[in-house]
Amino acid sequence: MESESEIILSFLFKRSGREKLKFSDLYLALSMDLNWFTPDDAKTFINLALKQNLLTKEGIFIKPNFDFENIVVPIGFTPSERKINLKKVEKQEKEDESILDKIIKRLIEKTNLDKVQITELINLIAKEKNIKEEVAGILIGKKYNTNFEEFYKQIEEKIFNID
Repeated sequence: MESESEIILSFLFKRSGREKLKFSDLYLALSMDLNWFTPDDAKTFINLALKQNLLTKEGIFIKPNFDFENIVVPIGFTPSERKINLKKVEKQEKEDESILDKIIKRLIEKTNLDKVQITELINLIAKEKNIKEEVAGILIGKKYNTNFEEFYKQIEEKIFNID
């Protein structure tokens, strides 16, 4: 069964009558012509589709990585609310990943350990104490007199899922 993203992309390519489109053609159709996404969300949607391998780049053109011709687009189709709020979801995912990455980078700078050793240590402490990896990284940082105060609020929001 096809995903909602595949239906959206199939609609765009069928509508254009072409097998390859420029990034700008896709994002303008999604945001300006169809008014399904904000310009930022349209760009995010296309980049996620590229990352998920639904689309591939060929020079300046982008083409579907699936048989878009055989996907049936329902009459009156519009994307769900979840697809429309992509930017917020992607931003939260990046923040979640980058907090731990920033902690690890700082620990590498302050210790004589490499990334693999720090990651293993973080995972060990997180598992032993049943805490989040970010908190384990902060505990390791305390041992090496490393300050992570700027991450406290973000980590707290992640732990308690504060919106």
